[in-house]
Amino acid sequence: MSNSNGKNEAAELEVRPGGMFVQRRDHRDGQDGDRDIHDAGASSGQPLIKINVAHGPHQHEVYVPAHSTFAELKKEIAQKTGLKPEEQKVLFRGKEKEGKEHLDTAGVKDKGKILVLEDPSSKETKVLEDPSRKENKVEEMKVSEEMSKAFAAVAGVRTEIDKLSERVAALEVAVNNGTKLADEEFDMSAELLMRQLLKLDGIEAEGEAKLQRKAEVRRVQNFHETLDNLKSRNSNPFNNSSKTVSVTTEWETFDSGVGSLTSPPPTSSSTKVTQDWEQFD
Repeated sequence: MSNSNGKNEAAELEVRPGGMFVQRRDHRDGQDGDRDIHDAGASSGQPLIKINVAHGPHQHEVYVPAHSTFAELKKEIAQKTGLKPEEQKVLFRGKEKEGKEHLDTAGVKDKGKILVLEDPSSKETKVLEDPSRKENKVEEMKVSEEMSKAFAAVAGVRTEIDKLSERVAALEVAVNNGTKLADEEFDMSAELLMRQLLKLDGIEAEGEAKLQRKAEVRRVQNFHETLDNLKSRNSNPFNNSSKTVSVTTEWETFDSGVGSLTSPPPTSSSTKVTQDWEQFD
């Protein structure tokens, strides 16, 4: 009989996480989870408290003894979130808690709220441990480095084009003032601009760097058109449309004809001559 009773008692016990033995409950009563929790608390000799854990958009409920440390709490959180204890940053009332600190000492009570974040250093470790993520990280760094080089190259050419723009502006002022310049002045400026255009063509760029390169190409092309126009005006100073002055003379016409290029029409005399002579004795 004693053996039979021993077997029945053994059959009514089960092992819970953490190595604790608790009495097996009939799942049909609908309250097995709560009873198991209380049984676990009783086996540890401490009352259990419920901790509300916020992890990103997710909310979890964790039950631990009130005198547990945050390190022990992290182990329970790991089962809910999948984050290893060393990957967790546990915050209570806005402050990160050390693993050795006890919940009750920190002021954590039943139904208290805990915020869990993933430690940034653990993310970097995952990247280094995961070959595929490591390759992606290396590729991203490579792309970023290439973009930086492209930006720097375009900026260098832009500086040279700015200097040449001042040269073109000086030539334009001289031509507008009627100063006769040698054709070599225009040819040399065009040659220097062409060199910058070749530099831009050799820059491999994507995204924003590509747009900046395209903008500088347009600037060079516009300066070339300006130089061609200035060279043409310099060669034909009398055919300079920008210096042509239109003079319109309007003459005021008077009745006497003064100020007019045409003579006035003949006017009839108002004096009438008669031949009626008075005779005297």
